Amino acid sequence: MGKISLTGDRPTGKLHLGHYVGSLRNRLALQADKSFDEIYVMLADGQGLTDNFDNPMKIRDNIIQVTLDYLSIGIDPDRVTICVQSALPALTELTFYYMNLVTVPRLERNPTVKNEIQLRGFNEGDAGLPVGFFTYPISQAADITAFDANVVPVGEDQKPMLEQCREIVHKFNTVYGETLVMPEIMLPKNERENRLKGTDGKEKMSKSLNNAIFLSESKETLKTKVMSMYTDADHINVSDPGKIEGNVVFSFLDVFCEDRHFADYLNDYKNLDEMKEHYRKGGLGDVKCKKFLLAILEEKISKFREERAKWENDLSSVYDILLAGTNKAIKKTNATCDRVRKAMKMDYFSDKDKIVSEWKTYITDNK
Repeated sequence: MGKISLTGDRPTGKLHLGHYVGSLRNRLALQADKSFDEIYVMLADGQGLTDNFDNPMKIRDNIIQVTLDYLSIGIDPDRVTICVQSALPALTELTFYYMNLVTVPRLERNPTVKNEIQLRGFNEGDAGLPVGFFTYPISQAADITAFDANVVPVGEDQKPMLEQCREIVHKFNTVYGETLVMPEIMLPKNERENRLKGTDGKEKMSKSLNNAIFLSESKETLKTKVMSMYTDADHINVSDPGKIEGNVVFSFLDVFCEDRHFADYLNDYKNLDEMKEHYRKGGLGDVKCKKFLLAILEEKISKFREERAKWENDLSSVYDILLAGTNKAIKKTNATCDRVRKAMKMDYFSDKDKIVSEWKTYITDNK
């Protein structure tokens, strides 16, 4: 079997630069990598409902927003299959089977689940923890294995989910025989890109924390967000020495700045190391740093905006892309589910003569 990749996003809002750095750029790299035979990107609307069950229109509306984000950054539907999770019945069936292979204590130890439970306040007051949200790692394992994915490009925060998926694959194959493909995680190559900080300096950029810069950000809003970024609280005057560590502007520059940007937007320096050295010594103001970062981000996001506008004017084609991709994914995931049923001896209607013969033998032997 060749190389197959699966990744996706919950359509709970537009995608932001944290998504771009954490996984979207890897998807573009896979798209260009001819060694991959199949590449799937899934809109995980079913998983989006686990903490939005009372607001399904939020998920429905953001199916198109996230799809437009994909297309705007350059995801090519001729190379990448974009599909909708809830339209793939095999995923629900596989989740049901895999639930028998995972214990409650193991789910409780999953760091990603624990962090997300705390973030959403499920353990506070009378909120309670929805079972669907608690079993999220099992559902994700069903997604990955249904596509026979052997490469899963994600951010660092999803590493525990992949580890749990691998445990499920190992357990299934041990009990029922070699059936499922063991996936490998693909993390961003640059450690600094594993997670992009929020504009407020918090460790995670998130829609819910209101500290994100979206891929579709308008020029005016982008400027407002960059110019209000957290820097160094002690760097009050331009002449004051400044700290790079924890400074959001420089964490963004670490990810997005290239040497060519200095020739284009800030010819005082040859590279980022020179700029950092000046900031540390004092004499370089935060406003100048932010304006430089703004120019870099506007250069990138303006291209996304332009491409997105083209697709917004042809939504009929976007619909057709989702339909074609989902139909292809149905065939792919159904084939895996058939294989799983066979391994579990639950393929009752695959061969009438064989089943009837087995019944006769069993009845005869147990009279």
